Amino acid sequence: MTDLSAFPITQKWPAQHPEILQLYSLPTPNGVKVSILLEEIGLAYEPHLVSFETNDQMSPAFLSLNPNNKIPAILDPNGPDGQPLALFESGAILIYLAEKTGKFMAHDAASRYETIQWVMFQMGGIGPMFGQLGFFNKFAGKDYEDKRPRDRYVAESKRLLGVLNERLASRAWIMGEDYSIADIATFPWVRNLVGFYEAGDLVGIQDFPHVTRALEAFVARPAVARGLAIPKRG
Repeated sequence: MTDLSAFPITQKWPAQHPEILQLYSLPTPNGVKVSILLEEIGLAYEPHLVSFETNDQMSPAFLSLNPNNKIPAILDPNGPDGQPLALFESGAILIYLAEKTGKFMAHDAASRYETIQWVMFQMGGIGPMFGQLGFFNKFAGKDYEDKRPRDRYVAESKRLLGVLNERLASRAWIMGEDYSIADIATFPWVRNLVGFYEAGDLVGIQDFPHVTRALEAFVARPAVARGLAIPKRG
């Protein structure tokens, strides 16, 4: 039987099936990237809920796996060279799983790097900017009298949506006809922007028809529907 006892995180979240990949996450836009990819791939995994309500992400057990106290993180008992691999940062996990399974990322070098480029576009732009817009539109930031911070993130979110819309104008998915980890990285954030953050009207989402078309196709995928609810909230 696989022994993961050397990893302190398994003391707080015991592995019932230590022979398969362990996912530590929460169904947020970043979290569901990994659960969606795992569902798409069909790779066996065991999800563990990291509850922000009880500050699980700040526990010594979680910090032992991700010192940056963010979800998601994984522990793969079957990592490179057959050794366990602990990994955090959603973009890095997507790339790792795509390469491990040979799915949802092109095999030729040029297309592979282009896919990674669009994953980085989401990681460095869409995620942070949409997240800040969400703060200023829905959470404590909405009460600020000075609307210049909110408007700055609205403008930048519109610009990013414009880049994405142009990319999708002549192709089904970000990388063309083939669905990839670039889409899995990006569309949970678009969905969150117009849904949970209630900012669709604010950014004029109707002005980005190629984005909304691809978003509809994304959420219609059965694996996406499953992954959006994993891990189950308590």
